[in-house]
This record gives sequence, C-alpha cells and structure tokens, in this order.
Amino acid sequence: MKVTLSFEKSVSNDISIMVDALRASTTIILALNSFDRIIPCFTAEEAFKLKDEVGGVLAGERNGKQMEGFDVGNSPTALKDYESDEDTLILTTTNGTRILENMAPTALVGSLVNAKAIGCKGSQIASEHIDVVMAGVKGQFAIEDFLGSGEILYWICENLEDYELSEYAKAAILASRDFNLLKEAFIKSRTSKRLIELGHEDDVELCCMKNISENVAIYKNNELKLIKD
Repeated sequence: MKVTLSFEKSVSNDISIMVDALRASTTIILALNSFDRIIPCFTAEEAFKLKDEVGGVLAGERNGKQMEGFDVGNSPTALKDYESDEDTLILTTTNGTRILENMAPTALVGSLVNAKAIGCKGSQIASEHIDVVMAGVKGQFAIEDFLGSGEILYWICENLEDYELSEYAKAAILASRDFNLLKEAFIKSRTSKRLIELGHEDDVELCCMKNISENVAIYKNNELKLIKD
C-alpha cells in the first residue's frame, strides 16, 4: 500500500483524507453527532440558495468570523451537540470545504479528534494508495494540519502490514509523536492565535483533543455522511 502526504490537492486515485484541523475537519466530524448529512458549499450565495431548497442549518465562516445571516459559525464546540429539528447542516468555510471539491474518487475527513478511527477505516477500504491531504490556510502551510495528518498517518500504518511511506508522511508521523509538543504547536499556531483573538479558545482546545470520536465522514454525491459499518 502506498501512503503519502500532500498539500491542497490529492495525488491518489484511491483514497484521500482531507485534514483541516482548525476547524473544518473537526466541525464536520463532530457535527455528524447531531446531523444526518452535511452539505459543503463554496459561497454564501450557494448556501442561502440551498437552504431555500432543502432547509437545514447554516454554518459558516470567513477568516474565522461567523458569516452574516448564518445560524452558527464553523464551530465544533457549538455543533457537536447542536439541537435542531433539521437533519441537514449546510457548511461553508475558508479552507476545508474548498479542498473537498477537488478530491476524488473517495474522500474522507480526518483530524486529531478521529485520527485513530479514520486511520483504521482508511486502511480497511483502500486498495492501493492512501493520500492524506493538508488543507492549509489560503494556500499556505499550516502546522496544525501537518501534525494532525501525522497522527492519522501513524494509525494508518499501525493497521497495515505492508506499506510504502513517503518521506513527507514519515516526517509528519515523527513530528506528531510527542503529544505535549503537538498541543503546544497547535495553540501557538498562526490559525490558533487568530481564533483565540476572535474568542474561539474553546474551539482550539477541542480541536487539540486526540481520538475522542469514532465518526468517519465520507464525501459522496456532494454531501458528507458517516460511514456505516
């Protein structure tokens, strides 16, 4: 099995795992506690139009701030136990939802919070190549995505007997092994500082938690749902 790490675009024709650790991936994973499906959108206009067509709860941010007219921001803390009669979440974010649009053919969503679960599931369903894809921030490398990917890659390798690991992926695994250093890097990252300035320290703390969810989301037919065993 080939196991690689990429930035923004996947190099696999088999299984891709999108990682936007602060916060889109974590939001998607934990929001599936409360919603049956999540429909990612790429503009506010698209999100409002979709809500008119199918209903649902609107969640979204630009540059960390909740979007005007939306029900909630891109907040895993707010959405993990969200109470609503709606079964659909419509989500638009600065980075993560943009990356999903170009991932194929089978795209999953991972972060620290479900790293073990998605590492196990990815290794089970892949046939030849698993590529973990860092979303980054506006085209720039983000250390939190690198470290979150390292934890996912570690669990992928733990569940494979035979694999070929790229050196980029190997570096991410090594960098993620000391959890105290990992958490410190998360909290001191450019993205975290921005979120904390905006009052989202609780989201940062939640995104730093490791393996607290068994949820594995798959992106199919333009929506995200839990993979059912």
